[in-house]
Parts: sequence; structure tokens; C-alpha cells
Amino acid sequence: MNGLYQGLMDLPSPICHAPPEPKPTDGRIRIVRHTHLTSAIETPSGKDQKYENFPVGSWLLPAHFRPHIATFYWFARTIDDIADSDSLTAEEKIERLSLFEATLKGEVSGNPGYERGDAMRSSLLETEISIQHCLDLIIAFKRDATKFRYPDWSSLMDYCRYSAAPVGRYLIDLHGGSKTNYPPSDALCSALQILNHLQDCREDFEKMNRVYLPLDIMQKHKVKVDDLSRDVTSEGLRDVIQEVLNKTETLIDDSKPLVRRLVSLRLAMEAQSIINIAGCLASELTRRDPLAERVRLSKWQYAGSCIVGVLVAIYTQLHAK
Repeated sequence: MNGLYQGLMDLPSPICHAPPEPKPTDGRIRIVRHTHLTSAIETPSGKDQKYENFPVGSWLLPAHFRPHIATFYWFARTIDDIADSDSLTAEEKIERLSLFEATLKGEVSGNPGYERGDAMRSSLLETEISIQHCLDLIIAFKRDATKFRYPDWSSLMDYCRYSAAPVGRYLIDLHGGSKTNYPPSDALCSALQILNHLQDCREDFEKMNRVYLPLDIMQKHKVKVDDLSRDVTSEGLRDVIQEVLNKTETLIDDSKPLVRRLVSLRLAMEAQSIINIAGCLASELTRRDPLAERVRLSKWQYAGSCIVGVLVAIYTQLHAK
């Protein structure tokens, strides 16, 4: 998932642990039995929520939804790790991802190693949420197995449509929102994905030969992909990063109407917090060097972004009604 799926560092979040059994508020949502144990099919990357930038299942969201969000997180984390594995061939990755797809569709079930696929299918059936969000993630991660370059911004946005947008769409659907909220949500999720690409541009290239910076922007500034292996950012690569950041900040701006349009105040607080975190991280990437360090926010920056996010969301929703 490359940074979207996506926890809140050093702030309370239950997503990495089996949550208590909350009492559902209606007859529709029931408890999902899921496991966080690792199977032989999975290829853990070592990433967990503390590695990620953004909250997916934080304390801001309703307690009775958290088991389902945790199931979604671990499903997405599992299939992303398969795509990122350096011990599997492209064919092996696609084969495993295809079996997760078949598990989601109910074509197979109970296969050892695919328990998280079974759990995700159970959750989707209980919450009556479309399977398409999870299938879109699989499309993205199959693409990661074979596609290593993106010629332009448009092709990168198409990748984000499948690798990032499904996360926001899933959360909107889970909270009873409207599909009319997908566009600003897609913009926010795409922005988060691009910021993570910038954070990890050196590691992605050196470990997996992936370059998520648009090649036409790199060519425009006379930058070669090998420049991503330098210890410090060259002047040309700095210009590339800034141009990508400018486009990303436009995406963040496009996402801002989401907060007043959401029917769930708790999800609105989460969304505004993420918007704040994204803006803060974009500012840090403007002044710091992602080749020399992994640019990340301090716990105080996270906390401040979330506190302000809660207050702004409450104010925005009150005045939107």
C-alpha cells in the first residue's frame, strides 16, 4: 500500500491488535473474527502502522467499525507485502494475488495461508460493502509486480486510482456515505500515495527498481533514474520533487470539501486530520532531503494535526448544516 494503509505513529490506535468485542449499535454490523498471525503465503515487509504516515483505524473512528477496518488494513497490508516481496517472481506474486481475488469472490475458501482473504470476504458480506474496493487494490498490486515506471502524471494518477483511492472509498461506504464524496476522497488518497512515493523514492528504486516519479518530469529537468541512488538530492531532482509536490498540494486542496460533505462527524474529523498531516508532510518534503533521510513528522506534528483536525471538522460540519 505504500503508505496509505496507514497508521498513526505514536498516537492511540487499536488497529494492530485484536480489538475488544464492541457491542454493535444495530443489527447489521457484527463482529468479524480475524487473525493477525502470519502465514507461509504472506511475505511480511516489516512495515506496520508505526511505519505508515496516516491513520486508517484510529481512535477517531467509531469503535464498532474498528474490527472491520482492522480486517481491511491487514488484508491490504498482506497483498501489498506480496507485491513488494524480493523473494517472489512476478509470476508467483500474480498467482498468489489471483488466489486472494478468488477467495474474495467466494470461488475458493479455507485455503491455508489465505485466512485474511476469507476474513475480508466475511467482513464485506456483513457490512454489505462492495467487493470492488478490494479487487481494485489487487489490480494495483498485480501492476506493481510487472510495471516499474510511469511515463507521466496521468499514468501515475491512474495507478493511484487503484492503489490508494479504494481505501477512502471503503471508509466512506462503511460510514454510510455517498459515492458523490468519492472525488475529493480520491484526491486525498492520491496525495497520500504520492507523498509516500517521495518519502521512499530512493528505497523503492534501490530495492525494487520502481520509480514512481513521472518520467516526463524527470526528463524535463534532465534527471536520470540513477540519480535516486545518490546520498543527497541533485538540483535537478530537487526541481522534480518540487514539481510533484506542487501537483500534490493541488490534490490536497481538491480534497478539502470532503470534510463538510461527510455524513459521519467522526470520519470528518479523521479526514481533516489526514488533510492536515498531508499538508505538514508536504511542507517537510519541500525543505528536507528524502535521499539523505526518511522524511517523517514528529509525534508533536502528528498530534497537532489531529487536534486541529478534530476542532476544524466540528466547526465545519456545524456551519455546513
